[in-house]
Amino acid sequence: MSKILLFNKPFDVLSQFRKTSDTDTLSDFIKEPDFYPAGRLDKDSEGLLLLTNDGELQHQISHPLFKMPKTYWVQVEGDIDDPAIEQLQSGIQLKDGLTKPAKASKMAEPNIWTREPPIRYRVSIPDSWLSLTITEGRNRQVRRMTAATGFPTLRLIRYQIGPWTLDGLEPGQWRMIDVDKTELKSDQIAGKSSHHRRRSHRKR
Repeated sequence: MSKILLFNKPFDVLSQFRKTSDTDTLSDFIKEPDFYPAGRLDKDSEGLLLLTNDGELQHQISHPLFKMPKTYWVQVEGDIDDPAIEQLQSGIQLKDGLTKPAKASKMAEPNIWTREPPIRYRVSIPDSWLSLTITEGRNRQVRRMTAATGFPTLRLIRYQIGPWTLDGLEPGQWRMIDVDKTELKSDQIAGKSSHHRRRSHRKR
């Protein structure tokens, strides 16, 4: 069995262990040896980051060839409308090309933690939330996609990668699970639930 560590990365934390400044990194939360991120999450984004001690599994999770879907909860400036949702579903023309069609839908504000520091609200402009699932990993892709539709991203939370979700994890917490690589077929990666939960840890 290989092991995966599911980590709820807080806002303003770098997706690396090496310290280059006073900014928090993974080393401030995770002390398990020989675990490395499978993919990245921007400093100003929150949510699910996967780490593993298995190089082959790390490649399988993070490489675009495997098209592992990633679902984001996105708070945007403005009351996002159907035309914008349809654009996201059809594909958005960005400077580096047309995005692949995404799964997009408006959603109610999720029952989640308060971000520290909180986003800057503008009293005269409403905000709204959407669920967005993509199979690509371009640089700051979700933010660029929503901005292109006229609804800039205010807050970005990655909720799910393949079959794994944030459920049960507060910011800074992580949980380790066992994974059988041979079971990670394309149909399972597309959305079956994970199991073999073991332990949760908070930053101390």
